[in-house]
Amino acid sequence: MNHQRTQKQVLTALLVAVAVVMGRFFLIPIPWTHGNVNLCDLGIMIAALMIGPLAGGVVGGLSGMILDLISGYVAYAPFSLIAHGLEGWVIGYLYQRTHNRYLALSVGVVVMVIGYFVADTVLYTITAGVLGIGTNILQGVVGIVVALVLIPALNRAVRLN
Repeated sequence: MNHQRTQKQVLTALLVAVAVVMGRFFLIPIPWTHGNVNLCDLGIMIAALMIGPLAGGVVGGLSGMILDLISGYVAYAPFSLIAHGLEGWVIGYLYQRTHNRYLALSVGVVVMVIGYFVADTVLYTITAGVLGIGTNILQGVVGIVVALVLIPALNRAVRLN
């Protein structure tokens, strides 16, 4: 039992690192929103689906915040901690309750989009918030597609139970 817990903690830490790396290497700046589209959500989704809501929340919150801090978007860091943390927790929670990946991932992306709408509106204007909706949806959908492709192989490679 302790071995399984340690394995989940190590995998969670690794997925924080993976999410940060994916967020930095696959980065498309979006000037009109003062943000970017990246693959950070992929690590969050993998953690939430494979390990659960706590891991999804930790990976989401930490990776989103770290990405903002190292990318020069310091003002977004607290918003990313909350938006991506909630995204990961919601995905993990809904998946555990419903066993429906599509529902869990979709609702998680909606949570993230709302979080960044609030962030853009607070930091800039409601116009920036509205303009960010499309790019944040795109980021989430790309994360969903890649996660759905990778999860079966990852589940075979990493046995957590």
